[in-house]
Amino acid sequence: MSGARNFFNQQEQEMLIKAIEAAEKNTSGEIRIHLANYCFGSEIKAAQKVFKRLKMHETSERNGVLIYIATRSRKIAIVGDEGIHQKLGNEFWQSVINSVIKQFKANSKADALVNCINECGVQLGRFFPLKSDDTNELNNSISF
Repeated sequence: MSGARNFFNQQEQEMLIKAIEAAEKNTSGEIRIHLANYCFGSEIKAAQKVFKRLKMHETSERNGVLIYIATRSRKIAIVGDEGIHQKLGNEFWQSVINSVIKQFKANSKADALVNCINECGVQLGRFFPLKSDDTNELNNSISF
């Protein structure tokens, strides 16, 4: 498995950013992707640290979602801030992760994340619909 910066090629990275932009058109929620090389220990704890470092907990409605992947450790976590997590819970996040893993194994990693982003966007839109005065509170770029 390749390192974090090369896990997705440039075209795939642009496709993921466009998927985030499209998903966020229907919600006040925010979606980010973070790629790391290694995760030692719990991927959830690592994702929570990145979540705070990216200031995702500072959105006005507490509705940020982080998709965290440690490429060489082969670990993935999806962390939702308290506003969205209260609505969806651990079972939802785990079902999305299971779907991503299945698609990764079928060698469709970019498509897997696009589907993941779309599903997160649908759920965010259900509970946090786009408001007329909404602003993009977080950068849509992939962080490393």
